[in-house]
Amino acid sequence: MTNLDAPRSKPIRDWPIVLLRVYTGIFFVYHGAGKISRGNFADGMTGFLNMQLENSFGFFRPFLESVVLPNKGLFAFLVSWGELAIGIAMILGLATRYAAVAGAIMLASFWFAKGQSVLSGQNHDSIWFFIFIVLAGLHAGRTMGLDQMLARKYKFLA
Repeated sequence: MTNLDAPRSKPIRDWPIVLLRVYTGIFFVYHGAGKISRGNFADGMTGFLNMQLENSFGFFRPFLESVVLPNKGLFAFLVSWGELAIGIAMILGLATRYAAVAGAIMLASFWFAKGQSVLSGQNHDSIWFFIFIVLAGLHAGRTMGLDQMLARKYKFLA
């Protein structure tokens, strides 16, 4: 018997995972949709990054200056639509591990761009980073999510 065939014991104990996954999804859908609907996110992102260059982590600053800022339209698209897609995946519990890894990478990038300490009270990006790591590690979509229903047929969701 594989772990996919094993019955879930005490599914009621898993409600905090579902709550965290769905709340994370709602948060990211809200912010991603907001960026898309405003339509000028690329300009706002550019202004923000230019203000943060002095604070950004030294290893990340060249990436911001030579890749992100010259391609602001592409990165604004990736951030806004990425937040929306990650949020939808979290709400549905669909390809949750992949969405959580993508979210962790995105949040690490935000964190590095701002250059804040992991213990800074203003650093919400590190908190979201660790939430995504936890959701990826817990198979969060296998608890009351589409991953639970589709994992037998699509092994990459297991």
